[in-house]
Amino acid sequence: MVDGLKGTKIYQDYITAFADTFSLPLALRALNSVVMPLHGTKHEAPFCALMARTNKSCSACLELQARVEQEAQLEPQTLKCFAGLCDSAVPIRVGDNVIAFLQTGGILLHKPNRREFKKVTRELLKFGTDVDVKKLEEAYFQTRVLDRTQYEAVIRLLTIFAKHLAEISTQLTTMKQQAEAPMITRAKLYIVEHQTEELSLVQAAKAVNTSAFYFCKMFHQATGLTFTDYLAQLRVEKVKNLLQNPQKTISEAAFEAGFQSLSQFNRVFRHLVGETPTAWRANLHRSSAA
Repeated sequence: MVDGLKGTKIYQDYITAFADTFSLPLALRALNSVVMPLHGTKHEAPFCALMARTNKSCSACLELQARVEQEAQLEPQTLKCFAGLCDSAVPIRVGDNVIAFLQTGGILLHKPNRREFKKVTRELLKFGTDVDVKKLEEAYFQTRVLDRTQYEAVIRLLTIFAKHLAEISTQLTTMKQQAEAPMITRAKLYIVEHQTEELSLVQAAKAVNTSAFYFCKMFHQATGLTFTDYLAQLRVEKVKNLLQNPQKTISEAAFEAGFQSLSQFNRVFRHLVGETPTAWRANLHRSSAA
């Protein structure tokens, strides 16, 4: 599943944008992975890159990864390594299960100083690590520094992206189970990735290299739905997910999910759900309070 997510265009685009915007490393890590996910990634912290070369310090980093994974089962978690650098994991949940983590880090929440670096070197001596102290010092003082508010904002963005990846993961699982034609599989994935945009049947057909007429016929045979109905269902489910946030207005959720007008949204929502968005949200809140 992780390999499937890594191969999607939305993941490739996001990881590029994330690196360009924040100059931070980002990795998609499988559950129970025994590798250092950020090693070798773009913008990897120089200090972490040096530590990965030695067995003892590498072992300490792997222990940190295991702790982060254990504590990030329900919500994002940030832990500090022995050198004070932060690593964060954001869970990607499908139902009750965590399938993977988005991971970033290798940053400090304050400017490094020589007193702290001396403490780090003492720890490394305890590990029995053989490193070039001068290079290590240079790398340590090159560590990216963010204040806590900035870093928390980064984690919130990753949390939003994790929800998108969870939606795509569900779609990929369904595709695999149905063992449908490759064209339909590609079409579904394309629709999921572009559902928040102004998407047409012609665009979807073009994305899988077929005519609109043939695509329309084959898509209906495979799904039992027209392209329009399939897209509407995806968008309504996204709205329902967004409306669980009490700070999100109904109109914000509708436009964020890809609906082009509120009248269209209200009509489609009522047709598919059987009640208005306002009534559905009110019932949701009553259920939560009960």
